[in-house]
Amino acid sequence: MDTGSNAATVKTNEQFDYKKIEKMAHGIRQRVLELTIDKNGCYLSQALSSAETVAALYGGVMKLGESQAPFVAPPFAGIPGDDNKDYVTGAAYNGPTGPGYDRLLISPAHYAVVIYAGLVEAGRLSPESFKSFNVDGSTVEQIGAEHSPGFELTTGSFGQAISQAGGIAHARKMKNEDGRVFLFMSDGELEEGQTWEGIQAAAHYKLDNLVVYVDVNGQQYDGWTKDVMNIEPIDARIEAFGGTCVKVDGHNIEEVVQASQTPTVGKPLFVLCYTNAAQGLPELDHRKPHLHFVRFKDNEVEQFKAILEDMKKGVR
Repeated sequence: MDTGSNAATVKTNEQFDYKKIEKMAHGIRQRVLELTIDKNGCYLSQALSSAETVAALYGGVMKLGESQAPFVAPPFAGIPGDDNKDYVTGAAYNGPTGPGYDRLLISPAHYAVVIYAGLVEAGRLSPESFKSFNVDGSTVEQIGAEHSPGFELTTGSFGQAISQAGGIAHARKMKNEDGRVFLFMSDGELEEGQTWEGIQAAAHYKLDNLVVYVDVNGQQYDGWTKDVMNIEPIDARIEAFGGTCVKVDGHNIEEVVQASQTPTVGKPLFVLCYTNAAQGLPELDHRKPHLHFVRFKDNEVEQFKAILEDMKKGVR
């Protein structure tokens, strides 16, 4: 098995369209804010913290082919089985899975709305499909599953996807495929034992074709992560388990993008994106750390509708 340097083709700054990625990130925040208002609640803070990361992944970091899925998301067609052999996963929105293409796996299923918004901004999913979010019978589910746009796996239990990503990366190494496997994670998943087993296994098998982006926004359902279950120092712990680790400002697009080009020989790469769960909407700062699911109070709706209009006009 080839355990040499990773398959990344190092790009120069000039090869990345940072303005395009910035526009995509702004679009992600705008779309999810609008959805939060229209649906009377959504996982808004996850979009505010990870918009640049998701925009960077779809905006040039990953090597993806054209979408192989319908532009308008189809309705739920049932689960795989003998009577549903034509079942396809939502990964088709990320394009073909051939040897030269990268794969994207999503670990925190509640970040689904961010992935859908990213697909819309990347021109892979229709805006109309995005509006079918959390509607009965729609594949654009609130908690992403393997049939949801952009999703290849069902990962409702945190910490599972790194094991699956490692298995896929290991298989790709054995087949001498050039494409890398990208995994998007949330920092709360670093509290899970399976996550650390996955990191250890990825290091053991020298999976330098595995790139893990972690949204470190420092909060979870019960409060600040450092108070619920401290996971710092994340970089030192990952390196102790055998990975290569890079810390970046998760809202600095150039840092987020260039981290993917970090040379790593025989080790999985982890990019820790330190982020703000109210980025772009400081009006939510006072709610921290209780921003896991955002629902506006009656007296706040008009305020955030006005903010949304300013975002659409490019005022903010």
